[in-house]
Amino acid sequence: MLAFLTVGSTRFDSLVSFAFGDEFLSSLRTKGFTSLVIQCGNSAFELADNPQNGEKRYLKRGGVDIEYWKFHPALDEEYRKADLIISHAGSGTILEVLRMGKPLIVVPNPTLLDNHQQELASALQTMGYLATTTVEELPAVVEHFPFQMNTFPPFDPSRFARVVDEAMGFI
Repeated sequence: MLAFLTVGSTRFDSLVSFAFGDEFLSSLRTKGFTSLVIQCGNSAFELADNPQNGEKRYLKRGGVDIEYWKFHPALDEEYRKADLIISHAGSGTILEVLRMGKPLIVVPNPTLLDNHQQELASALQTMGYLATTTVEELPAVVEHFPFQMNTFPPFDPSRFARVVDEAMGFI
């Protein structure tokens, strides 16, 4: 099985560093994951061979094959291939993954302004669409995979149009 971890276009040093650690990798192996892909963005982490933009790196650690890189033009193919997605709590990433019906663990980045990621993640967890956790508690949440999650509603552009029409007084 394959897990995909993404931090989007931001830095999330603690999550990326933790993803290479024994505790997290052991939790993945326990659940049957043999591969991990990490999109590390501009995060700073300690490996002798950090990738440059456009480069991929590979290593095996804790019985898990790891592929890691900074950025990719589009992540939808990575999402499709993955059995589990672990992500920062960026709204674009969350919506894209939930619309694909993929299991999602969200790790909000507490260093961002107003901790807005936590608010979004908590609300969506309360609705049963995803699991949310801290970096330190991530292995414990992985231990509960697979998750029973509610199906996220499909995109309906007419809903947005109705809101705008109501706000403008057309309805």
